[in-house]
Amino acid sequence: MSLLSQLNDEMKIAMRAQDKLRLGVIRMAISAIKQVEKDLKSEATDDNIIALLTKMVKQRKESIKMFTEGGRDELAAKEAAEIIVLEDFLPQPLSADEINQLITKAIADTGAASMADMGKVMAVLKPQMQGKADMGAVSGQIRKVLNS
Repeated sequence: MSLLSQLNDEMKIAMRAQDKLRLGVIRMAISAIKQVEKDLKSEATDDNIIALLTKMVKQRKESIKMFTEGGRDELAAKEAAEIIVLEDFLPQPLSADEINQLITKAIADTGAASMADMGKVMAVLKPQMQGKADMGAVSGQIRKVLNS
């Protein structure tokens, strides 16, 4: 079952359950997916959808930080609830050990020896980790390994 089909099915379930928060978040995600399809003039793949949902989660995490700093805890709580709904549709996150193993394997496979090879390593890792790990943190770990 494709991720878009899963989202549509969950939308129907949320409608029947009258879960307004979940329904609103799922509708927002489907709307964003349709907008991407319209912009790209092609069907969205599961990888595209995972990337979009990951971006939406990241945006909400940034909003939580800003709302908390601004003393708007009720808005931060709403954003946190939306993150929980979005994460239901993302793959399970990788553990730190799994990330380290993938980084080590990618460096060995590409023969990376310096920071100049960073792009090669990221090109190998991105498809494997998309939606499963924070790519910014992964990039930092790769830098540490390549600089040592």
